[in-house]
This record gives sequence, structure tokens and C-alpha cells, in this order.
Amino acid sequence: MRITPDLSTAAWRKSSYSNNDGGICVEVADNLPGIVPVRDSKDPDGPVLIFPNGSWSAFIASLKCAVS
Repeated sequence: MRITPDLSTAAWRKSSYSNNDGGICVEVADNLPGIVPVRDSKDPDGPVLIFPNGSWSAFIASLKCAVS
């Protein structure tokens, strides 16, 4: 059974890599314990991907390694 987390207190912030012309727009909320929700800022009422904190941290670390 899946439990849907309560995202009512999520403090969404737009990625600094998102562009301003309506293209790629990603928002994350990193103020919730244990999870990092991710959504498309153009569709704030649409689907949300939920990542465990550790998985999100590993993903971001791998991106930083790939860019440097």
C-alpha cells in the first residue's frame, strides 16, 4: 500500500537551471523530512515525483560530478 505524503507545507523553489521562456521548469521542495518532491513549475497541480532524501542527494552529487 502506498502512502501519499502531505505536501501542503512544501516550500517550492524553482531550479536555478530552469529557463524563463516557458521551457524546462523544475521545482523542488527540500523542507520536508525524509523526502524531496519534484514537479513541473508550469503544472503546479500536476503530478509530483517523490524521492527519498538520500536518493535525491546522490542524484545531485552525480550531476555535479558530470558537470565538473
